[in-house]
Amino acid sequence: MIRFLINIYTWIVLADVVLSYFPDYQRHQWAKTIKKLAGYTLDPVRKILPADLPFDFSPIVVLVILQLLPALW
Repeated sequence: MIRFLINIYTWIVLADVVLSYFPDYQRHQWAKTIKKLAGYTLDPVRKILPADLPFDFSPIVVLVILQLLPALW
């Protein structure tokens, strides 16, 4: 059950990354919901990472951690 939830959340983070490239869809309610759900883990990682990076590495960090969780379980 935990692995299923981790996989679902992985897809939510990936959907947030893809939606960031399409600003027209960011006004829809479902896109705002995805952004809010992904923000629970992405926002704290963004605060830790340096602000002067040329690319937002927070989704990569979160996805790596999400993939390591079942291996550590």
